[in-house]
Amino acid sequence: MSTTALGISALFMVGCCALAQIARVISRRLVTREGLVPILINEAIAAAELCACCFELIIVADNFGVSMYAVCLFLLTIWWGRVWGDASACPYTHMEDVVEGRTSFKEMALRSWAELMGGCCVYRVVQVFWWLELAETHRGRAFEACNADMQVSPYLGAVIEGVATLLCRLASKTISEKEPRFGSYIDSFIGTSLVVAAFNFSGGYFNPVLATALKWGCRGHTHLEHIIVYWIGACAGAVLSIPVFKVPAVRRLLLGEGAASKSKQE
Repeated sequence: MSTTALGISALFMVGCCALAQIARVISRRLVTREGLVPILINEAIAAAELCACCFELIIVADNFGVSMYAVCLFLLTIWWGRVWGDASACPYTHMEDVVEGRTSFKEMALRSWAELMGGCCVYRVVQVFWWLELAETHRGRAFEACNADMQVSPYLGAVIEGVATLLCRLASKTISEKEPRFGSYIDSFIGTSLVVAAFNFSGGYFNPVLATALKWGCRGHTHLEHIIVYWIGACAGAVLSIPVFKVPAVRRLLLGEGAASKSKQE
C-alpha cells in the first residue's frame, strides 16, 4: 500500500483529535456550572475520539501491519493522557472507583452510558469518511460486514482480556505511585505492548466501550460471547487489580521493600 494512504489515515486521526479538543473547549465555555453534566460530556467526547481513531487504526493494521498500528497507538495514547483530564472513556475505571468508595454507582452508570453513546455514535462520522474513499485502503469499507477479532474460544478470550487488563491496571497504579520521569510514556508503552501481545488472540481491546463500538454484532461471535470476553473479562481483571495491588508481595515486586512495609502497617 502507498504511503499516501497511510498519510490520509494519519491525517484523519489527527483531525479527530483536533476536533475533539475543539469540542472540549466549546463545552467548557457553554457548560460552566459544576456537576455531573460536564463530566458526562467530557467522557462522551473522549470515547468518540478514542473509537474514531481506533476505527481508522483497523485500516492501518489491515494494510500496513501490526507494527505501524502499534506506533500510531502509542503516540495516540500519549496524546490522550495529556488532554483527557479526568475522563477515561473506559467503564471499569469507574467500577474501580465504586469499589474503593470514590464515586457512586449512579455516577459510574451514567459515565459508562455517556462513553457508550460517544463511542457508538461516532461510527457514522467514520463511515462517511470511508464512503468518500479518499484512500485506496478505504474502498468498500464503509458498508462492509465486520468480522470478530477473536481467534480463540470465548472463555480463553475472556481470560486473555482479563489478565491483560489486570496487568495494565497494575502497571498504571505502580506508575501513579512511583511517579517516575516519563511515566506517561512508560504507561503508554506497556499498554501498547499488551495490546500487540493479545492482538492475534482476542483483539487486545481491554476496554468494553471500545470493543462494543468496534465489534458489537460482527460475524464470529454472539452477543453473549462478546459480553463475556470484552465486558466481564476486562472488568473482572480491572476490579481484581485493586486487591492484588494491596498484596505485600506484589507491592514489594512493583514498588520495593519500603512500599511493602508501609502496606503491612496500614
